[in-house]
Amino acid sequence: MSKPTHRAHIVVEPKEGSDRKSTWVEVGAVWPHKNGNGFDVVIPAGISVSGRIVCTVTKEKTAEFEAAIQEQIREMSSH
Repeated sequence: MSKPTHRAHIVVEPKEGSDRKSTWVEVGAVWPHKNGNGFDVVIPAGISVSGRIVCTVTKEKTAEFEAAIQEQIREMSSH
């Protein structure tokens, strides 16, 4: 399988009236479909996601994150 082209993040908005900025938390990886009409978003087991998901172009990833994504893909493929 090819490397992901994007990363998936949840964006946690601060409470209204707060002077804090939004917090972005990386939660998964994104691969384009072979036909170019869509994407697969893979979120490892154990990560709870709610709210807005933003996908950004992938830059360098940590080895630990990449290993977690690859393990999730193997698990999904075995079902």
